[in-house]
Amino acid sequence: MRQWRWIVAGAVLALLALVLGVRLLVVDRLWPETRGQTLLDQAALALAEGRLDAEDGSGARQLYEAAAALDPDDVRPRAGLSRVSEAALQQARAALEAHRFDAAHRALQLARDLAAPRDAVDAVADALRAREAEDAGLDGLLAQAQAAQADGALDGTASSALPLYRRILTLDPTNPEALRGRDETLAAVLGQARAALRTGDLRGAGDLIAAARAYDPGHVDLPDTDARLTEELDALRRRAAGSLAAGRLERGVAEWRMLLAFDADDPTAQRGLADAAVAYAQRAERHARDFNFADADAQLREARLLAPDSDAVRTAADNVERSRLRHAQLAPQLAPAERRRRVATLLQDAAAAEARGDLLSPPGDSAYDRIRAARRLAPDDPEVAKASSRLLPAARQCFDGGLRANNLARARNCFDARVALGDDAGTLRDARRRLAQRWLAIGDERLGAGNLAGADAALALAREIDPAVPGHAEFARRLRTASLSGN
Repeated sequence: MRQWRWIVAGAVLALLALVLGVRLLVVDRLWPETRGQTLLDQAALALAEGRLDAEDGSGARQLYEAAAALDPDDVRPRAGLSRVSEAALQQARAALEAHRFDAAHRALQLARDLAAPRDAVDAVADALRAREAEDAGLDGLLAQAQAAQADGALDGTASSALPLYRRILTLDPTNPEALRGRDETLAAVLGQARAALRTGDLRGAGDLIAAARAYDPGHVDLPDTDARLTEELDALRRRAAGSLAAGRLERGVAEWRMLLAFDADDPTAQRGLADAAVAYAQRAERHARDFNFADADAQLREARLLAPDSDAVRTAADNVERSRLRHAQLAPQLAPAERRRRVATLLQDAAAAEARGDLLSPPGDSAYDRIRAARRLAPDDPEVAKASSRLLPAARQCFDGGLRANNLARARNCFDARVALGDDAGTLRDARRRLAQRWLAIGDERLGAGNLAGADAALALAREIDPAVPGHAEFARRLRTASLSGN
């Protein structure tokens, strides 16, 4: 029995080796030829049934191309593709006769793709264009286009002048009235672009110029209008750089952002905003050296909005924090008499600043800064409390003015002043909500412009000011969706 087991096992192994040998030596050699023939048979059937092209791979074109890829030396797939191109021309002619113009265009494109004879393709294309023009009623289309042009409906909808003229010229490329009407309409569009440039609407002018170029890149008015746009962009860059150099950071940032609204990839504008962030960071460090931490923090917030990953901004934040710690260490060391003397001096300086009208600015020398310094030294002093109450109305007006001017950094400074001056908790709660909502609106604008980092920074500021601001969760979801789609 043991011998029979060995005999059976040997027979099984021999059978497996035979099967494997047949598989390797026979089937693998015959498989490409077998698979290629199957594809050719399927392609011939698809051609006979008129299934010339199909996205799912079942069309005659796709099947012949698959057979050619399997065996590039086989001439049969190439011959098959030639027959497909002939059949495509026949289908185009039949669709043309049946007034099925979309099908005719598709079949004609297939014939072009498969290198059908150029003369035959052009003949069908000419006949198709003429038949479409006849069916479309070019006279009626021309009348519609001219009426839209007269009404000032130049572009934007299918019934506007330019799309109608384009449709006519697609069917009849030499139609003189359509050519003249298109040129006149494009001249009007480019006139609108030049008017937009005069008002500073660079984005609007750019959109109009791009639309005109899409209809006729060779229009006679395009070069001059393009040159004017370039001049305006260059002038805006010079103004933005000048504002930054002169220390007018808010104006410079606004001008750089106008450039980015026109071209989000403008490298000069991107560098300009980065330079503005450094300037804000330097301001923050100067305020911190004078122990003016509210203004230092406000300048840091602006810097982070512009360049959240800047090394200069991070360094400035570290320096501000060191100044804060140094101030905390110095304050308790003052003797009571010295503290009283310093408080009195600060209150005298605050009164002098009030007399000059310097209630909340300039930073470091305003009445508010002097009173705030006095509060840090003697928070319970009745004279300090009395001086604080005198400044509250000015701080409230400053806050409202900052919101009206959309200067949120100033509004935040004034809000912090109201907090430091002991404003009513209820009015502070309302002001906090208004300021946070304004930051959310800024974030929405930045998200719409594709500035995801700026939108995220604005959301963070809104939540920092008022964690319960309405709409912050929904905006955060939109921001996450935009970030994921961007990745």
